[in-house]
Amino acid sequence: MKPLTYATGGLIAFVGFGGHLADSYSEPPFSAASGPADGQQAPFSDFRSERPGVVHRITVADLPAPFATSSSSNSPSTVPRPADAKPQTLPGYSVALYADGLENPRLMRTAPNGDIFVAESRPGRVKVIRGRDAAGRAQTIEVFATGLSRPFGIAFYPPGPNPTHVYVGDTNAVVRFPYQVGDLKARGPQERIADLPTSSPPGRGHWSRDVVFSRDGRKMYVSVGSLTNVDDVESNAGEKDRATVLEFDPDGSGRRVYASGIRNAVGLAIHPQTGQVWVSVNERDALGDNLVPDYISHIEDGGFYGWPWFYIGSHQDPRHAGKHPELLSTVKVPDLLLQPHSASLEMLFYAGTQFAPEHRTSIFAAEHGSWNKSQRTGYKVIRVPLKDGAPTGEYEDFVTGFVVDEGHVWGRPVGVTLASDGSLLVSDDGSNAIWRVAYTRQGASQ
Repeated sequence: MKPLTYATGGLIAFVGFGGHLADSYSEPPFSAASGPADGQQAPFSDFRSERPGVVHRITVADLPAPFATSSSSNSPSTVPRPADAKPQTLPGYSVALYADGLENPRLMRTAPNGDIFVAESRPGRVKVIRGRDAAGRAQTIEVFATGLSRPFGIAFYPPGPNPTHVYVGDTNAVVRFPYQVGDLKARGPQERIADLPTSSPPGRGHWSRDVVFSRDGRKMYVSVGSLTNVDDVESNAGEKDRATVLEFDPDGSGRRVYASGIRNAVGLAIHPQTGQVWVSVNERDALGDNLVPDYISHIEDGGFYGWPWFYIGSHQDPRHAGKHPELLSTVKVPDLLLQPHSASLEMLFYAGTQFAPEHRTSIFAAEHGSWNKSQRTGYKVIRVPLKDGAPTGEYEDFVTGFVVDEGHVWGRPVGVTLASDGSLLVSDDGSNAIWRVAYTRQGASQ
């Protein structure tokens, strides 16, 4: 058996069969043929040229024809993180391990007092993480609630400094727990607020459900991904009210479809200035390496975003050729196109002051990583610069280094949340850890 070779930020580390570092030497982690060292590159890329500082821009005009390449099944094998491997980021920033030993940590949200709530989806629980010790590690980790069904979304209600409940998006329902700021355990049992579309048995297809509240707390928004890749409700009744963002009153009443045709809006966020609902979306698979782009976008009340019949505006999915021509002119084009198959998950609008000034007016999003692309992409955190509150059309690789080689990864970013000091926390369900990204102002990453 041949040892695995890890590219770890300029250090090539040869790992023996027991997973220990056997030898290492300095060498550029990517060849010149794999892409430019810095700055903007070709529209479509993969892990060989993705690293902090690389800028991407994909436009509608860049989209290839369907099946321009074959469809790949290229799921990664997750391997243990080498002892000295860690994510890489931009000069002037540091990345440090904040918490480990978690189990399937997914979406995170920050409570008003700075506590970090994290959904451990597979074991069905929510944990609370508090503080940092002298070594920068989490001081307290407690189980807030158990007995959940693939929890993902977490929201505090009402918005503001004194919420009374923690809402959780289970795969089949929104539930809530009584809460006061500072609680490390739920004050009472869960209360089922709203049923959600799901499969039978629950959890098939896209199972994550994010939850956010409007700025005034009057409405609750819940993301519900599609059951399948491209089935429509006319051929599969299980798709009813899926591939949507649903709107509710906070008590669970008033359910309606707020926006539709959104294949899998894994992450939701509320724009801090406009109050618009924003989504981080996994688009469809099996049309080739460079279709269909994932995206980050605001969504509009009543807006239709194409799935399953169309994508990125007026492009018809050939698997539904000729269907619903009356909808063609109604399809919205997203604000920002991302590398296809990146699996864009949680997103946030940066609201702190700790980061470099030029990075504060930005969206940060976790890219969990591809399986339907011949050379993998994603496995990173990206920064989306904003101008006048909207994306400029470009995005930057901000945290990378989770990919080992063409077949192996050691980490997969899922959640992003803002710590009380303005640093960025990133959950990683590959190494079951949370990483802290901070601005060091020293001019070099650490």
